[in-house]
Amino acid sequence: MTVTLREAVVPRFANEPAPLGLETAAVYCPDPDAAGVGGDWFKARALPGGRVLLAIGDARGHGLEAVTLMAKLRYALAALAYIDEPVEKLTAWLNHVACDDGRESTAIVARFHPAESLPRWVCTGHPQPVQVRGGSGRLLQHPCSGPGLQLGFVPGESYPAVETTLSPGDVVLMYTDGLVERRGSDLDTDTARLLRVAERLARGGITLGRDGLERYVQAVVQDMACAHQTDDATLLLVRCLPVPTAPPGGPGR
Repeated sequence: MTVTLREAVVPRFANEPAPLGLETAAVYCPDPDAAGVGGDWFKARALPGGRVLLAIGDARGHGLEAVTLMAKLRYALAALAYIDEPVEKLTAWLNHVACDDGRESTAIVARFHPAESLPRWVCTGHPQPVQVRGGSGRLLQHPCSGPGLQLGFVPGESYPAVETTLSPGDVVLMYTDGLVERRGSDLDTDTARLLRVAERLARGGITLGRDGLERYVQAVVQDMACAHQTDDATLLLVRCLPVPTAPPGGPGR
């Protein structure tokens, strides 16, 4: 039953963003000691007006309660993203949904603007994305004011956004904490390990095309999770393609 439920709400790449300048790939690994369902979620979808919604989140907990909140947040964001409002406001509205449910969760919400190869993103207490360019990796930096609070923590909270310019070939790794955290270990140490793994596996280049990105994401997850996994782990990869022709009259950010 839990497997069927997870399959019913697990993300699908139903509307590929490749024509808008992005390739995407993802892996979800349920906690091997849990019920087979959890709170990890992600979304990657082309939107009207030539933009792309990118998001990943983690509704705290395990089992049916976590997957219920996960589904609420994911579907709420999927609908809100069609409104021509900045990601800061979309995230604030998503916080209202989480507050009504009374449980906390973390997320990264981004819109990608292909004409500028520019993702504009908000972080709500979630692990920082990793950018890989060539054979080097780095953590994407939060706004000067720092990341926003977790969703569902303070009603009416506002969330700052930051913009990151990407170059063709850049790969961004968005992930949940289950991919990196280890019991008895320091989070900074665990995150540094992800940077080393991402860099090592990118040496010599990540093969062009969706299949190449899929092989890379599978290799990263296999190296990071393996027998050390103690929670749900999700990894969403986004690769920047050469800038496509800008659609006429594109909306705001």
